[in-house]
Amino acid sequence: QVQLIESGGGLVQPGDSLRLSCEASGNAVSRVAMGWFRQAPGKEREFVAVLSWLGLTMYADSVKGRFTISKDNVKSTLYLQMNDLKTEDAAMYSCAASEACTNYYYASSYEYWGQGTQVTVSS
Repeated sequence: QVQLIESGGGLVQPGDSLRLSCEASGNAVSRVAMGWFRQAPGKEREFVAVLSWLGLTMYADSVKGRFTISKDNVKSTLYLQMNDLKTEDAAMYSCAASEACTNYYYASSYEYWGQGTQVTVSS
């Protein structure tokens, strides 16, 4: 079992930066892939980034070069550093984890989810 708690969302202007955090707890934390998904109103949930338990990172094309996913293993916390935010980045961001992820890009591959943290980008 893994429990996930996100934080760090907020209201920012286009071009600003924001760092999201996802604190993980549970007996499987050390061997899970962890990622970020987002969902804007009226749209489907979409993949943002993932960090496999071996350290492999993957990003959606829309955020590549602007977002960075990382993890502090001592704190069991996943981060998403978001730079040069755009209005289209506004969404509810959710942290997800999987002990046996078959496809990192699909939300259905993840067993554990946090409640989400809202990111609003507006001038």
